[in-house]
Amino acid sequence: MADNTGASSAGTDHTTGERPLRILIGADTFAPDVNGAARFAERLAAGMVERGHEVHVMAPAASRKHGTWKEVHEGQEITAHRLNSWRWYPHDWLRFALPWRIKQNSARVLDAVKPDVVHFQSHIIVGRGLSVEAQKRSIRIIGTNHFMPENMLEFTLLPKGWQEWAVGLAWKAAGRTFGRAESVTTPTRRAAQFLEKHTGLTGVHAISCGVDAHKYSPNWAPRTENRILFVGRVTGEKQIDVLLRAITLLPAELDAKVEIVGGGDQKRNLEHLAHDLGIADRVTFTGYVTDDELRDAYHRASVLAMPSIAELQSIVTMEAMASALPVVAANAMALPHLVHDGENGYLFEPSNPEDLAAKLRTVLEATPEQYRTLKEGSIRLIAAHDIQRTLSTFESLYRGKPVTDPVTDVAPVTLPE
Repeated sequence: MADNTGASSAGTDHTTGERPLRILIGADTFAPDVNGAARFAERLAAGMVERGHEVHVMAPAASRKHGTWKEVHEGQEITAHRLNSWRWYPHDWLRFALPWRIKQNSARVLDAVKPDVVHFQSHIIVGRGLSVEAQKRSIRIIGTNHFMPENMLEFTLLPKGWQEWAVGLAWKAAGRTFGRAESVTTPTRRAAQFLEKHTGLTGVHAISCGVDAHKYSPNWAPRTENRILFVGRVTGEKQIDVLLRAITLLPAELDAKVEIVGGGDQKRNLEHLAHDLGIADRVTFTGYVTDDELRDAYHRASVLAMPSIAELQSIVTMEAMASALPVVAANAMALPHLVHDGENGYLFEPSNPEDLAAKLRTVLEATPEQYRTLKEGSIRLIAAHDIQRTLSTFESLYRGKPVTDPVTDVAPVTLPE
């Protein structure tokens, strides 16, 4: 791949002593969208600016207004190339760039920016266009996958009989787009193996999305209530209904309350389910919240419940761990990388409300000493996912250097007294 050494010649990268890079991040979903992929792309962009690089982001416009302008994310200024987008009405917020214009738009942005490296965050539309056009221009390409086709099935309106065929086509398309990249990454080793299995790719790097742990503070005060928290999109694959059914199986004396933070197409259905189950007075749907309100929610909670079966990492779970919350999560996809039985929480059999209830009860009935051990376990395990390690690894990939995937099992940390 060509190294466009003239593209960002001003200054020196203070972290490496090398010249700063001009980076173009391509995303099908980006802030103000609220989901893990958009959150990661935003943190990646801001983190690279903070390290002295020039960062451009190409993503669908969040409204009918489109064009190029400056945006501030995480306190850092980036140049946003917002593409003309359409709303996908089966989904509650999704907007997508026009697929039949993506190559033309990619060529236009690439020729204007002249980046050293292109880093696309999914293969669907933006990544496809950027990878085709960047390859023509011999620009280094890095691809990251946050996507499972199964996550979007309920929004395609396809009949059940066609869905398996559609998933197969989606994985073939992913293989073609990621095949143009010099390096391919995904957040965990299990997710990397999953991507390799379905696309035929090899050598996929497992690089954690990372978490800015210093933005989340533990709450070591004694609990005054049993509050179970869920944070995320309120959609079918999150299996929030399993959590609500599990609540009905907890002993009444626990007086467990549930707080569901996030919005989505299933909110009204779940409100009706809570009413039908007789627990509506114990379940709060807060909708979307600010970052400060989210940190307050983590402080109020006794435990995070993550019943989702389609997490390629789960930034929410990492944020909860950085807040010293125990976690009860489905034993599915990448969640076992974060939740270790008996150390910082428990894994339950996916889609099984009885097992989820049993694991929640274990946390809520724990002695103060046992509960403190789980909280300390979350802090200890999340230390390996520091976002600075993630940024350093991607910087090396951007420069074409070989990398060793960061070990994210356990890292030592000094716990508070």
